[in-house]
Amino acid sequence: MIRPLLTGLAVAVAALSAAGAHAATSASKDEAMAMVKKGVAFIKANGTDKGYAEISNKAGQFTDRDLYLVVYGLDGKCLAHGANPKQIGKDLLDLTDVDGKYFVKERVALAKSKPAGFWQDYKFTNPVSKKIEPKTMYCEKLGDTAVCGGVYK
Repeated sequence: MIRPLLTGLAVAVAALSAAGAHAATSASKDEAMAMVKKGVAFIKANGTDKGYAEISNKAGQFTDRDLYLVVYGLDGKCLAHGANPKQIGKDLLDLTDVDGKYFVKERVALAKSKPAGFWQDYKFTNPVSKKIEPKTMYCEKLGDTAVCGGVYK
């Protein structure tokens, strides 16, 4: 009777530890919103050249675990990217996720219609796990750009 109870307890502790470890390595929606607001303020205070360079710096202040910022022009061009510098300067308007969703096109349309900020769901490769995972991205319009940061679900 005690042995199955202890086994069950050990399994429960292991599951809780794994969940806690995931939470410690994954950013929250509140952290994403705060980082986007910090990024917008940084760009306003320091200009686009310095702002985009800092956002694109993987070791900089706008990268934390699986959370990083991205800046898109409202034409779909990637202006800064905290996880993949190869995307900077490219027109990503026709980029789709694994389900065929044109998430950059949708993001640009949302930025034009909801300048105060919005959340968007799609699937993307997590830079920590290297797996395609569901993601929710928070964006705020800044001039003719969208500054975004997201979390993996």
